Amino acid sequence: MKIEFLGHAAFLITEGDYTLLFDPFLTGNPMATKKPEELKPTHIFVSHGHSDHIGDAILIARNSSAKVYTIFELEEVFGKQGVEIEPGNLGGRLPAEFGSIKLIPAFHGSGIAGGHACGFVVKLNDKKIYFAGDTALFGDMSLLQDEQIDLALLPIGDVFTMGIEDAAKAVEMIQPKNVIPMHYNTFPPIEKDPVEFKKLVEAKTQAKVTIIKPGETTEL
Repeated sequence: MKIEFLGHAAFLITEGDYTLLFDPFLTGNPMATKKPEELKPTHIFVSHGHSDHIGDAILIARNSSAKVYTIFELEEVFGKQGVEIEPGNLGGRLPAEFGSIKLIPAFHGSGIAGGHACGFVVKLNDKKIYFAGDTALFGDMSLLQDEQIDLALLPIGDVFTMGIEDAAKAVEMIQPKNVIPMHYNTFPPIEKDPVEFKKLVEAKTQAKVTIIKPGETTEL
């Protein structure tokens, strides 16, 4: 499984015939290393209705014919644009060609008509990925231990999401095997040192933290 960080909270994850794109905020993202027209995912995930997470999802979905997974209330936004959408709601698990998707609560806003923000637990063949989206730390993260997460993608930028200390606490609660930090250093208010997060997590847990710069890839 190949994981490419596209900047902010955008990731491209490839496994076999499937290419999964998460929160594709590229246009207007100073850290972005790809243009929307360069991406041809098979599936797109949008965690909530803020512009830095919907990003270029509609354009990319049109260009690639990718199916979009998101919270139910955003169905109208995408449906009006002629995009194929698979909506769900918190706690729901959706079947997919590659496995399954479960919508997980995220403690965050989602715009006036965006419904509830969410994260995703994606079963991609034999691996489980937790994409947290934008969220604060919350107690029920401990329930994710039961999912036996192989890779957690967690925000660390503070101000609008968890900061470093809370994100490290989230790792203690979730107990994933691997962690990649996201949603930091895009703009001045969320400037953080991911090395500080890595040191804190690896001192307290068995999880391995991998720091990826925008445009870089890693494999799991």
